[in-house]
Amino acid sequence: MSNKVLITNEQKTVKVPSGLRILIRRACNAVLEYEHFEGPAEISVTFVDNAAIAELNNQYRNKPMPTDVLSFPLGVDGQYDINETNGCKMLGDIVISMERAMEQANLYGHSLQREVAFLTVHSMLHLLGYDHENGGLEAVRMREREEAILIQLGLPRTVSYTE
Repeated sequence: MSNKVLITNEQKTVKVPSGLRILIRRACNAVLEYEHFEGPAEISVTFVDNAAIAELNNQYRNKPMPTDVLSFPLGVDGQYDINETNGCKMLGDIVISMERAMEQANLYGHSLQREVAFLTVHSMLHLLGYDHENGGLEAVRMREREEAILIQLGLPRTVSYTE
């Protein structure tokens, strides 16, 4: 049984590069493998624009502004509901602003693919229960994992990210 990564494009602002969907699937699989997740898992990834992600950010986090990515974990303490049709554990939803990802890729001087892979890996760790909101050791551990996984994907960090 393999993992299911459902990808939907709900924006027209940024052209989705060919191969990006494959890269996202590879990124999701790499995180699950790195974390020794007992799968199979199901993840939904949606591409939106800044206006749509600002609305979600306001609705769920009371921050009425665009952000790059939002994670909506479905699991609680490592327990996940099973999708009866495919037997997959439902990890949750990842929503990526392609508009913001493009802005950040330009800002950091790397490809849109690299940026979206980073956002996917970051968000996948959230779906698995990692958090960086309080900073400290947990944020450092999350960043170390992101780095290790991106190196596995052949996308080592070229610049230092700041949250």
